[in-house]
Amino acid sequence: MIQKERISLLNDEKTKKGSYVLYWMQASARAHYNHALEYAVKNANELDKPLLVYFGLTNDFPEANQRHYHFLLEGLRETQRELKNRNVKMLIQLEKPPEGAVKLAEEASIMVTDCGYLPLQREWRQEAAKIIQCPIIQVESDLVVPVETASPKEEYTAGTIRRKIQKQLNDFMVPLEIRKIHHSSLGLEFESLNLLNIEKVIKELKIDGSVQKVDWIQGGNISAIHHLKSFLENKLDHFGDLRNDPTQNYLSNMSPYLHFGQISPLYIALSVIKTGGPGVEPYLEELIIRRELSMNFVFYDPDYDNFNCLPDWAQKTLLEHARDPRDYLYTMAELENAETHDPYWNAAQKEMVHLGKMHGYMRMYWGKKILEWSKNPLQAYHTALYLNNKYQMDGRDPNGFTGVAWCFGKHDRAWKERNIFGKVRYMNDNGLRRKFKIDLYVERIEEMVGTKK
Repeated sequence: MIQKERISLLNDEKTKKGSYVLYWMQASARAHYNHALEYAVKNANELDKPLLVYFGLTNDFPEANQRHYHFLLEGLRETQRELKNRNVKMLIQLEKPPEGAVKLAEEASIMVTDCGYLPLQREWRQEAAKIIQCPIIQVESDLVVPVETASPKEEYTAGTIRRKIQKQLNDFMVPLEIRKIHHSSLGLEFESLNLLNIEKVIKELKIDGSVQKVDWIQGGNISAIHHLKSFLENKLDHFGDLRNDPTQNYLSNMSPYLHFGQISPLYIALSVIKTGGPGVEPYLEELIIRRELSMNFVFYDPDYDNFNCLPDWAQKTLLEHARDPRDYLYTMAELENAETHDPYWNAAQKEMVHLGKMHGYMRMYWGKKILEWSKNPLQAYHTALYLNNKYQMDGRDPNGFTGVAWCFGKHDRAWKERNIFGKVRYMNDNGLRRKFKIDLYVERIEEMVGTKK
């Protein structure tokens, strides 16, 4: 079932007598549990046409580097293979995505596309919709409850959006029917990038090589489901108790796959519910409520990527304390190289730089300390976003933008006033030592990144 709330028409054109139905795949880069794909298959069958899938690969996506591209290309290679098994041809072409979509739409009866919430993703679809002369139908497949259905405005906290989502959740927690395509498109003649050798492709694309790929995780839906099954079998039952403990490894590692559209959040949610264990509720809180709050934030707030996104009270109190004396001040280079006096912060930074992922609790501590050790809160905000987007596998993601903003008071309340932070929530190393055997985290990271002396 594909709910009507997932479907929106981006233009007013009539169906053409084209050669195929075109699915412009960009955000939901997978063949598995993809509402946009299944909607496209349904329409292709109804129109008695083959289905052609297109992915536009731009080599200058903002702030993306080899680490991000390698993971993306691994997933695209698998998706192309899986679609071939369903008799669907997938084109991966190096060009600005809307330009490629416009060209291919000339011979399309209709175009289906998926849904992204960052401004650039929305601009691409709007740009194409102004030119294309067949219907463009957008189908949301990367949220359980579509963002505009969940709420018509920016929400203040998780508490305010939780009530709205919970009222509608049952309507969307419905398995997706997988359809068989009636007409193969494999015989259609189109050029496509050869992804057999990803390293060669990356060199040819001349992508920013300052951050290298990671080896502990592989892109693609098959790998995503493997990690998910392992989590469900071995960790979910204890997720509620241990997810915030950085000395334990009880996270699902789904965030990179969700960021690149390589796994369906609905599929994850349904798989989690089937277990019936004690970790179901706390995990769905993270997957649905917290994640969809982040989508709500970037969709409705034009300042989602800068200091101005903060609530008035947070901006006011941070600016009032901007000139407070700091015990430590670090340059961007010192922070990037994990050269601070704090071994816990250094370990978190090394985890991110070397592994492409930082434990969620440590990311909160990490962001708070950047605020404390920077000349002013505006510089701190820029630094935190820069480092997060550069090194995190799920950088440049609504969750990342929201996580950084939270460290500066977004989606939080005012606390007791103190130096530098004003009324923004404070965290310190004593809290880490009190709650966890935090030195074990440092030891584990040092061993993992190969810097233990």
